[in-house]
Amino acid sequence: MNRLNRICIVKNSNIKHSSNLGWVSTNWSGYAISGQKNDFRKISANWTVPFVRSSSQNSYSSVWIGIDGFRNSSLIQTGTGHDFIDGKANYYAWWEILPQAMTLIPKPVHPGDHMKAVISKVTGSTWLISLRNTSRNWVFRIIKRYSGPQTSAEWIVEAPQVGASITRLARISNVYFTGCRLNGKSPNLTTVNRGNMMQSSSATSIPGKPNAAGDAFVVTNQIGRASGPVRKLTRP
Repeated sequence: MNRLNRICIVKNSNIKHSSNLGWVSTNWSGYAISGQKNDFRKISANWTVPFVRSSSQNSYSSVWIGIDGFRNSSLIQTGTGHDFIDGKANYYAWWEILPQAMTLIPKPVHPGDHMKAVISKVTGSTWLISLRNTSRNWVFRIIKRYSGPQTSAEWIVEAPQVGASITRLARISNVYFTGCRLNGKSPNLTTVNRGNMMQSSSATSIPGKPNAAGDAFVVTNQIGRASGPVRKLTRP
């Protein structure tokens, strides 16, 4: 498969809401905040690239931050990918503005690397996408035009769409989001903003409760109970 042709699209019909317990999706898990038009102009977060465990079938996963995409079909996003294809794990960085296909960032990514991502509105429809790998000492920045409604913001683990189908989620270790910011401040995340991923009637990816500051959480992969080392979530 040519990864350049991969399009990470979430259809509105794939997101179901469950009152105060948050929401359920077939391909997203993490936290999403909804608002009014033009509410969100900057989002950022840190995470550690997860380790991909072997699986009997090809499987895929992405970790990213984005603006829009929740309850609408627009989306600007950047993150890392961690797939298990033809018996081999693949790690990479990328950015994307729907409806265009994902663009690979030609920089090295390895499990355990520390990532820092920022998406921010510069002026009008001009936006900055920035992804930094502090473990490999590189930073990628690009200025692009984006005219989405700015009505949602997300910190997500995804089973991306390849072609016309949502993929099988890869068996990745725990994903720790820290230092989450929205418009430069703590998003004050609560469990109302939390979303669980359900595939084939089973929970496949579940985010934990946010920390006391409302700016950090862990997402646990439920496939084979893959997990990384347990550590306390603290503000970086």
